[in-house]
Amino acid sequence: MRFEVEIGGRVRQVNLQRANGRFTATVDGRERRVDAVRVDAHIWSLLVEHESGRSIFSYEVSIIPEPAADRFAAHVGPVPVTVCLDGRRRWGRKAQSGQPTVGPQRVVAPMSGKVVRILVQIGEAVHARQPIVVIEAMKMENELRATHDGTVAEIRVRDGQSVDAGALLVVMV
Repeated sequence: MRFEVEIGGRVRQVNLQRANGRFTATVDGRERRVDAVRVDAHIWSLLVEHESGRSIFSYEVSIIPEPAADRFAAHVGPVPVTVCLDGRRRWGRKAQSGQPTVGPQRVVAPMSGKVVRILVQIGEAVHARQPIVVIEAMKMENELRATHDGTVAEIRVRDGQSVDAGALLVVMV
């Protein structure tokens, strides 16, 4: 399977092949062998072989799809990363055609944590990549951002509230 993936604002070419229960992932021409096991609905445990098997690194990755958007909120360990499949082609066509993104944007918690700050109010106009909510998890603050322009329609949480991974925080239209 071939993908064009935007990871943290940088577009990468990814090719995945599966054989004998393992994956071979080629990212921008660099090949890695990956053993992936699903821990729960949103978390994967990865063993990634580097430098032709000389070293193996373990990663815990949480992936939460953002409904009505082409993006995923991912965390590699405690590090938050925004991921967009086929991002440049899909987003580029929308921008060129002048069509706005259709449907509500739902901002969900990428991991369990505590809401530290809500940075928007109901009725407020929001621009793409604008910070919406700050969540603290594992002693790190993670800023969740809008994926596209819209208006805040609902705020489902309050400052100081504990949330589970996948919990709906804010809805924008």
